[in-house]
Amino acid sequence: MVSTMTSPDRVDRIQQEWARERPDVDVRPQGVIGRLHRLAAALTEEITAVYREHGLGEGEFDVLAALRRAGEPFERAPGELAQHTMVTTGAMSKRVDRLEAAGLVTRRPSAEDGRGRVVALTSRGREVIDRAFTAHMANERRLLDLVGPGDAAALEGALRRWLAALEGDRTR
Repeated sequence: MVSTMTSPDRVDRIQQEWARERPDVDVRPQGVIGRLHRLAAALTEEITAVYREHGLGEGEFDVLAALRRAGEPFERAPGELAQHTMVTTGAMSKRVDRLEAAGLVTRRPSAEDGRGRVVALTSRGREVIDRAFTAHMANERRLLDLVGPGDAAALEGALRRWLAALEGDRTR
């Protein structure tokens, strides 16, 4: 659990320096944005370390997870995969190439559209993503437990509202 009495951190020092050098500029936003930026970088490292333990990069994990979430028969068209992972179809093609070479997915022609393709998990791919996802959720629980349930719930609500405002969609 994080102590409520924390000593000044790197962001505090940066804000103090800017306040000294540019007293005409409100540097308070750095307190939130600077810490979020540092936190995102630290969380990404903690999360991708678990992916690496399962032989996956962040992109490969995302593709396998999107296929696994699709439910039986664990397949999606490449364009649909790109939507579920928020990457371009070109980047998706490279990810699928790597996963196919590793024997974690297959590609086949679509039954509905002969020109289209379908990407599907192999049984080995399903085993890998199931193990990796279980470890990933345990890791995220460990990371979130650092702030405690009350702070986590408040943070989730605030981040949901902020993200909706930034994305221009207040209905999420």
